[in-house]
Amino acid sequence: MNLRQYEYALAVADEGSMTAAAERLRISQPSLSQQISALEKHLGVRLFTRTPHGVTVTVAGRAFLAEAKVVTTASRRAVTAARAADGQLAGELIIAVHMGLGTRQLPQAMGQLRRHHPRLQVTLHEEPDPADMERLLRQGTLDMVLVHRIPGGCTFDAHPLGEEAYVAVLPKGHPLHSDGVAVRLEDLASEGWIRFRRASLLDEYLARLLADTDLSPHTVARVSQISTAVRLVAQGLGVTVVPASAIPEGFEELACPLLPTLAEPVLVGVRRNPGSAEMAMLDQLDRQNWCGYTWP
Repeated sequence: MNLRQYEYALAVADEGSMTAAAERLRISQPSLSQQISALEKHLGVRLFTRTPHGVTVTVAGRAFLAEAKVVTTASRRAVTAARAADGQLAGELIIAVHMGLGTRQLPQAMGQLRRHHPRLQVTLHEEPDPADMERLLRQGTLDMVLVHRIPGGCTFDAHPLGEEAYVAVLPKGHPLHSDGVAVRLEDLASEGWIRFRRASLLDEYLARLLADTDLSPHTVARVSQISTAVRLVAQGLGVTVVPASAIPEGFEELACPLLPTLAEPVLVGVRRNPGSAEMAMLDQLDRQNWCGYTWP
């Protein structure tokens, strides 16, 4: 049993197919099947159930893969630490990002990081719901989180970056729409609202806002992406409230400031005793503009 077999098993679980996993790993399907069979024989349990349409993970397989993920992550970090000590940043940096947060700033930071450290790979877990975030933290998978609040039970150190302003998004020509003129949530009470998937942190935030102002507007649609919500607004389906930086380019004219101003802190959480890769990313995030929204 070796680390490569762990990685093979994780790939099979991710893909749900021996053939797809073999293509991803760039090995032959018979070789992959042989390695998985050898691993199962060594463990004395079946990790996967073969079906006509692929494979499914067994109960024993889920238990094994949870620990295998921890082991492979630790191995990755060990390699990254060794290379960093030798003056080069390489390996993989894994970051979870709450919905809509840093939509413009994070790509800019990643671009700068790439130019300085071309061998360092960054993997993003975008918009994880609270359960997914808890699972990722429990597994020890994450190196950093970009959030409004550090999740409960997370031992990461918080570094404030600034704040994220929220704006109303109204269709072009809406009676309340005037360049730079703020609107109140109460002004939108009779409008149809475009909301986000239930259990998402953004929808929880909107729910709290509406409850605090004793509003219960009609929901006309629910989506999983902020860009989709803004495009639906542009087509006249309703209104919404989103982080200002998450508005897609070309749709900025639909945004209106809110009165009173709504903003939340932006934090980057970094594991204690961070390595050089985490510190390099933190440095690039610190260089970005996190001071809210500047109106055109």
